[in-house]
Amino acid sequence: MLKLPRRKRSPAAATEEITKNATAINDDEATVAAKAVVRVSGMSCSACAVSVENSIKHLPGILDAAVDFLNDRAQIHYLPNLTDAETILKAIENAGFQATISKDGTDHRSREVCRIRVNGMGCNSCSSMVESVLEAMYGVQKTHIVLLKEEAEVHYDPKVVNCNQFIIAIEDIGFEALPITIGEYITKIDLKIDGMHNENSTAKVKESLKLIPGIDDVNVDTTLSKVTISYRPDIIGPRTFIEILESIKSEHFKATIYPEDTERETRKEKEIKQHYKYLIWSSALSIPVFLTSMVFMYIPGIKQTLDIKVVNMMNVGHIIRWNLSTPVQFVVGSRFYFGSYKALRRGSANMDVLVTLGTNAAYFYSVYVVLRSATSPTFNGTDFFETSSMLITFILLGKYLEVLAKGKTSDAIAKLKHLAPETATILTLDRHGNVINEAEISSELIQKNDVIKITPGARVASDGLVVWGESHVNESMITGEAKPVTKRTGDKVIGGTVNENGVLHIKATHVGSESSLAQIVRLVESSQLAKAPIQKFADHISKYFVPLVILLSFLTWIAWFLAGKLHLYPKSWLPSSMDSFELALQFGISVMVIACPCALGLATPTAMMVGTGVGASQGVLIKGGQALEFAHKVSCIVFDKTGTLTIGKPVVVNVKLTNTTVLEELLELTAATEVNSEHPVAKAIVEYAKQFKKEQNPIWPEAQEFISIPGHGVEAIVKNKKITVGNKSLMMNNDIEIPREAEMFLVDAEGMAQTAVLVAIDRMVSGVIAVSDPLKPGTKEVISILKAMEVKSIMITGDNWGTANSIAKEVGIETIIAEAKPQQKAEEVKKLQTAGHTVAMVGDGINDSPALVAADVGMAIGAGTDIAIEAADIVLMKNDLQDVITAIHLSRKTFAKIRLNYIWALGYNLLAIPIAAGVLFPSTRFRLPPWIAGAAMAASSVSVVCSSLMLKKYKRLKKLDEIEIQMSGIVVD
Repeated sequence: MLKLPRRKRSPAAATEEITKNATAINDDEATVAAKAVVRVSGMSCSACAVSVENSIKHLPGILDAAVDFLNDRAQIHYLPNLTDAETILKAIENAGFQATISKDGTDHRSREVCRIRVNGMGCNSCSSMVESVLEAMYGVQKTHIVLLKEEAEVHYDPKVVNCNQFIIAIEDIGFEALPITIGEYITKIDLKIDGMHNENSTAKVKESLKLIPGIDDVNVDTTLSKVTISYRPDIIGPRTFIEILESIKSEHFKATIYPEDTERETRKEKEIKQHYKYLIWSSALSIPVFLTSMVFMYIPGIKQTLDIKVVNMMNVGHIIRWNLSTPVQFVVGSRFYFGSYKALRRGSANMDVLVTLGTNAAYFYSVYVVLRSATSPTFNGTDFFETSSMLITFILLGKYLEVLAKGKTSDAIAKLKHLAPETATILTLDRHGNVINEAEISSELIQKNDVIKITPGARVASDGLVVWGESHVNESMITGEAKPVTKRTGDKVIGGTVNENGVLHIKATHVGSESSLAQIVRLVESSQLAKAPIQKFADHISKYFVPLVILLSFLTWIAWFLAGKLHLYPKSWLPSSMDSFELALQFGISVMVIACPCALGLATPTAMMVGTGVGASQGVLIKGGQALEFAHKVSCIVFDKTGTLTIGKPVVVNVKLTNTTVLEELLELTAATEVNSEHPVAKAIVEYAKQFKKEQNPIWPEAQEFISIPGHGVEAIVKNKKITVGNKSLMMNNDIEIPREAEMFLVDAEGMAQTAVLVAIDRMVSGVIAVSDPLKPGTKEVISILKAMEVKSIMITGDNWGTANSIAKEVGIETIIAEAKPQQKAEEVKKLQTAGHTVAMVGDGINDSPALVAADVGMAIGAGTDIAIEAADIVLMKNDLQDVITAIHLSRKTFAKIRLNYIWALGYNLLAIPIAAGVLFPSTRFRLPPWIAGAAMAASSVSVVCSSLMLKKYKRLKKLDEIEIQMSGIVVD
C-alpha cells in the first residue's frame, strides 16, 4: 500500500500522485523481477502459511509471495537488486520454519474449493451418502456436507478432478446438483442481454466473452436472455463485459445487470411454497378421510349414509376414503417414494424409508380390507386409510414448519450480504486527475482502480484507498467496533461501512470476491458447512438408526400378533371393530413412524449455524464446528503481550544520555539505523526522533551494512560510525560495556513495564531509550472475568523478564514466560496440553503462528480490515480482549444448546418408541394411533430447530457491559 502524507489536497492532485507512484512501481517490477520457489518444512496448516508469507513480504524488494502449505512450497517474485534468495531463506527461518531453494520452479495449484447446491437430501443418511460418494473420488482432499443448507463444499486437486465430475457423481445417486462457486476468488455476475434471439447471437456472446482474459466460465440461458459470467475481479470487471457485448458490430445487444426483482423465485422461497402446496392438498384430502372414519361414524344420519352397502360388505365410506387417500399416498406422498428409492439404491435407509413403509402398510392393508369386503357377504374389517393419509399430512406439516424455521438460522449471512450498497457514484478523471464527470452505477459494476465518491451518510461501495477528503467512518457492521474511525488520504476503507460526515474519494482496491465483506461472508458460510466433531456422534447413530427401527417395528408387530393368536391377553383388550392382527399392525406402524432420525441430524448443525451467525454479528468470526467445540472446553488461555494485552503502539517515554553525546545526534543516528526495521519499538523511536527535526518527513542519513538480529536489535554504519541498538544481551554479545547509570536506568524502566533500548556509538553506550506500550483499557477486568470462568491465564512474550513481570503483575496474570522465541511459544503450548489443558492462544496471527497452530484454539486479535482469516481458528475483528470472553462464552452457550438438543432428540426416541410399541397398553389401555405418532415425530424435528433459534437471543456477559461503562471516558488513539 502506498502511504501518503496526511494533508488535504485536491482530488486531482491526490489521484495523480497515487497513479504516478503506482506506475513507477509497476515499471520497476516489470524490468527486473525474478522468481524463486522455496521448499518450506514445518508448515502444518494455513496459519503457518500466513506466517511464512508475512515474514517474506516485509523484506525490501518483494513484489509478491504465495505460500502453498499443502505442498510445503512458497513462490516469491522479487527485485534481485534489493534482496536475494539467502535473505528470503533467513527471513523464513526466523519465523520458525526450515527453508531451502527448490529446483522445481513450476507454479501450479494444488488445491481448489467448490461449493455445490445439492437438492433432494432429506436426512442425515442422504448427506452421508453424498459425502461418501465425493470422498471416494480420487483427488478429493476433504468434503463438508450440510443437510440444513443443502450444500456441499469440496476441497480437491484441480489437476486430478473438477467440479463437473462432482456434479455428475451426485446426480448418479439420484440428487440434483448445481454449482454455487468454483474457486476461492471467482466472482459471478448475471447480465440480461436484450437482442439475443437465436443460436447465432448466443454463440457470438459466448465467443466474445471467452476471449476476455480473466473470465473463468460463461453460461447462457436463452429462455431468460441471461448470461452468467464467472471471472477474476483482480483482472477484469463487469463494465468491460457490457462494453464488449454492446460493441459487437453485427448485433445490437443491450446488456444490463440482471434485475433481482424479476429473477425466478429463490430456492428457499420455492421450497417453502412447494411444502405449503403439498400440505394444503394433503390436508384438503386427508381431513375428509379422518372425519368419515373417526367423527361422522358417531353422527346419526351421516353414519347411515356412509354404511350404505355398495357391493357385498363394501360401503360408501370405504369408497370415499379409498378415493381420497389414494392421491395423498401416491401423488402428494411421491416425495417419500423418490427419497426411499435414492437411499435404498445406495444400500442405506433414511426417514423416507420409514414413512414409506409405515404408510404403505396402512394403505395396502386398507385396500385389502375394502377388496375383501367387496368379495365377501360376511367379512367385517376396519380400514386404516385415515392412518396413511393423516400420517403424510402431519409429516408434511412438520416439514413445512421445519423449513420455515431453518430459513431463520442463516439470517446473519443475508444481513452481511445486504451491507453493500446497491449503487455507487463513479468519478471520471481527465489525464491530469481532475474530476470531469460523475455517474451513478450499480455497485456490482465497480472495477479495480475505479475512483468512487462517498457522500456523508452513504455506505462505502468498495474496499479502497482514500485519495481525497477526510471523514469519520463507522465500521461497526464489519469489525464490531462502535467508535467511528478517522479516515484521511492514504487510509484504507472497507466496503459496507458508513461514512458519517465529510466527502471521500476512494480508489477501489478489492472488488467482488476479493473484498473484505465477501471474505467475511465466505468465512461464515464455510464455518456453517464445517461439521463439529460432536456431529460424528449423530452421523454414527443415523447409520444404524433406521434399520434398527424397522427391526423393532417388525418385532413389535410379531410380538402383538403372536400374543393375540396365542390368547396371551383377553379379548376385552381389543378395541371395537378391530382384531388382533389389526391391533398388532397399528402398534408396528406407530413404532415405525414415531422414531425420528431427523431430530438427531438437526441437533448440531442448527445450533452451529445460529451460533456462528451470532458470533459474526458481534465481530467474532468462528471457523467452523471444531473451533467452536474446542473453544467451549478451553481451560487455559495463553496471551501474547505486544498488541494483545497492550495497545501495540509503543511510544518513547524517556531518554537517558550516558556521555557527552548530544540528544539530537543520538536520536538522529538511532533513527537512521532503526528506520530500516519493522519492529514496533523501532518505529516508536523513529517517530520520536522526528519531533527534533524541522521538516515533517525528514530524510535520515544513509545506513550501511545494516544487520537485523532477531530478538536482540540492529546494527549499522551511519556517518562512518558503528551504531548498535538493542537489548542488554546484544551489548554483552558484542563485548560492549554497560555503564552503571545505564544499568540502573534499565532496572527502573523494567520495573515500570517499559522496554529499555541501549544505543552504542563506536562500541560505547551513549544513551538508553525507554519505550512504553500501554495496556489496553479493560485488560485487568478481562483477566479477572476469565479467572471467574475457571480459565487460567498465562502470558508468553519475547520481551524481557522485567517488563513482562511488571505487565503481568498489573493485569493479574500469575504465570509468565518471557524472552521466548516463536518456537518456544509453541513448545510451551504443547507442555500445557500435555498437562491436560485445552489451550487457546491469543496473538496477532502472524509472529505467533507456530503457537496459534499448536494451540487447540488459535485466536487472532485485532485482525480488523486485513481480515486475517487464515491465521487462526477464531478471528476477533475488534482489537478488543473482551471478545476473547465473548468467543468462549458464546461457544459454551452453543454447546449447551447442542447438548439440550441431543437430550431432547435421544430422550424423545427412547421414550416414544416403547410407548408406540404398546408398553403402557396392558396397564392403562393407552396406545398411540399411527397418525398421532406421525404428528409427534414431525413435532420433534421442529422443536429441535426452534430450540436452536433461541440462541439468537444470546447476550454477552453483563460484566463486559460494566467494563464498557467504566471505559466510556477513556479514549485510545
